[in-house]
Amino acid sequence: MDITAQTTPVAVTRIVVIGGGYAGTMAANRLAGQAGTDVVLLNARPHFVDRIRLHQWAADTGSAGHEYSTLLGDGVRLVVGTAERIDTARRRVVLASGDELPYDRLVYAVGSTARIPTGLVRPDAAGSEHAFTVGEWESAQRLREHLKTERGAVTVVGGGLTGAETAAELAERGLSVRLVCDGPLVPAFGDRGRRATARGLDRLGVRVFENLRVTAIGPRSISVAGANGDEEWPSATTIVAAGFAVPRLAADSGLTTDPDGRLVTDETLTSVDDPRIVGAGDAVAPSNTPLRMSCQAANPMGLHAADTVIAAMNNRPAQPIRIGFSGQNLSLGRRAAVIQLSHTDDTPRSLVLRGRIAGAIKEQVCRFVIRGIGLEARRPGLMRGVSRKPRTADELAQTVLR
Repeated sequence: MDITAQTTPVAVTRIVVIGGGYAGTMAANRLAGQAGTDVVLLNARPHFVDRIRLHQWAADTGSAGHEYSTLLGDGVRLVVGTAERIDTARRRVVLASGDELPYDRLVYAVGSTARIPTGLVRPDAAGSEHAFTVGEWESAQRLREHLKTERGAVTVVGGGLTGAETAAELAERGLSVRLVCDGPLVPAFGDRGRRATARGLDRLGVRVFENLRVTAIGPRSISVAGANGDEEWPSATTIVAAGFAVPRLAADSGLTTDPDGRLVTDETLTSVDDPRIVGAGDAVAPSNTPLRMSCQAANPMGLHAADTVIAAMNNRPAQPIRIGFSGQNLSLGRRAAVIQLSHTDDTPRSLVLRGRIAGAIKEQVCRFVIRGIGLEARRPGLMRGVSRKPRTADELAQTVLR
């Protein structure tokens, strides 16, 4: 059933934004400020998830949810549902419910999901029931409920930003936490940033094991690869923070994707298959080379995707994407952080901020992410991304996805 046909005037440009995360919400707000548009934001949940705070939500030290009523502009209509397929021939988004959303323009901003490597959870562990993640609202909520009654030893698998932040947050709550890294701790940081992170985790009591591979996760234990074969370690709670995956919606809809399933676009973020589809955020690969999964990239990508749609609506050429990184932030509990400054191509600089001052700066950065979405809702066109110069093909090749 067409759930918008009876309310949308023929002369209005119908725009559907799939995904209500950082990129999708930004894009919807900017597009709603254009005259003659009908903007629908399709999202699986009725509330906005502030993903960079999910480790706080899981640890019961902070909130990660916001009502869309505080973040969406007046011209955006929220539809709660899940996209099953994009019918590009008929220009309709087919929902799992069987309903359909017709569109003239579509913004693909489906984001990413937590990833548990294949084969990591033992068959006797009831699927992934005993492996927790913090990459999505539902999984973080499940971990939050679990930790209300479980006070045993915690293992965090994965030494990137998510793993280190989660380990620190739980250790500050008084839990016994080990962090197992299949490689160096926070590999995206430079040497100074890694040392500062290691010292901060040590102060909180987190035991860090670098270059150690977890081979299996059981109900109350993990197996790690030792010199003489696998070793069994007790673990009452095991959290996997081993990277992210993207939904298969683009691939299932017959659109060109990269090997990981990201929608392939040109430098204006327009799909290489369909000029009516524009992408933004984690699930997009401009010129077949994705940016680092982060709100630092997602917010300006959402704005740029909207600008590309607006240019097409007005028969103007779209501009190439302008994204420059400034650094990465890692919280060490509620009072401290490490901030690794970076060059615009996302490679680390030698400058590192740490301690309570860094913690205060990181908190303000996290708050501004949400504040920026609200500002764009109230005054579409106000916000600007982290802009430098257009990325060339050579610059794209140097951008490393971490």
